[in-house]
Amino acid sequence: MKTRITEMLGIQYPIFLSGMSWISVPQMVAAVSNAGGLGILATGPLGKEETRASIRQIRKLTDKPFGANASLLFPGASESAKVLLEEQVPVINFALGKGDWIVEEAHKYGGKVIATVGNARHARRAQDYGCDAVIATGNEAAAHGEFITTFCLIPSLVDTLNIPIVAAGGIADGRGLAAALALGAEGVAMGTRLMTTKDSPLHQNYKLLSIKMDTTDTLYSRRIDGLWCRVLKTDTAERAKRRGLNLPAAFINAQGIAKSLGLPFFKLFIGVLLSGWKNSKQLAYLANASKAFQLATEEGDLKKGILPVGQCTGLIHDEPSVKELFERIVQEAETIEKRMAGIFA
Repeated sequence: MKTRITEMLGIQYPIFLSGMSWISVPQMVAAVSNAGGLGILATGPLGKEETRASIRQIRKLTDKPFGANASLLFPGASESAKVLLEEQVPVINFALGKGDWIVEEAHKYGGKVIATVGNARHARRAQDYGCDAVIATGNEAAAHGEFITTFCLIPSLVDTLNIPIVAAGGIADGRGLAAALALGAEGVAMGTRLMTTKDSPLHQNYKLLSIKMDTTDTLYSRRIDGLWCRVLKTDTAERAKRRGLNLPAAFINAQGIAKSLGLPFFKLFIGVLLSGWKNSKQLAYLANASKAFQLATEEGDLKKGILPVGQCTGLIHDEPSVKELFERIVQEAETIEKRMAGIFA
């Protein structure tokens, strides 16, 4: 396949792995890149040296292009982003913050920078300060899609931007890829579909649950991690939505996050308090949600865990390898192309 994205990044298929904490680990990143797509490392749960070690591990597992992400709202994210620049990661994907400084430094070594956006305002701003492309996340997506659905978001950005657009949200098969390309996207990013593959480290409990669920079996709420967030609809997620912010739990969970990131807890704690109540409340939500997400992905805890998934969980019916999945998706998209050519003939 040939699009502006495949040409820009030197990849075979215009398919990205979304950077999912505890799932988009080095082995998963390499599996996607080796299968012809672009694997993206999730650095959210990683400290600086863990980020560096993960990048070097990816380079041992693949000689193909790969990327890494930085969610700039999270504690320690800027430090991890600096490591990505020091290690000259080929593609850096950032979200939830202003990444102009990342663009400037990455371009010095020939790296590409892709911003994740959910609306035209953020997309235009990313283009203005030099991003090479955007990942546009529709409402159907796992975690932090905004209110505009993929089917409307992509063409609205195509009418606005000059840089390539990668569609995310609701894409799980060749039909989704073909539709995204028809809307004007140059590629797609998949999280929910790729987390239920043989190469994915997602716990088997949640792989089986994802296969079982329907397109209606997700929750979209600001009371999970403080942002608009889509997760698998379970009793645990329903309780979290009803309860809202649990401050005592956040204090405990924040200590675990600080330790995993190699940050002094009380320095982090005071810094958060000084940033104001709105930001403190947001980070407290994130502390609790991160713990629940980790319990789901790594431990398969069905009683305390919460898993971010998109509505396309209802389109998942098996657990192929990444390589098998990509070959299937491309074949499906080619079949659709031929059918459409026949219709317009």
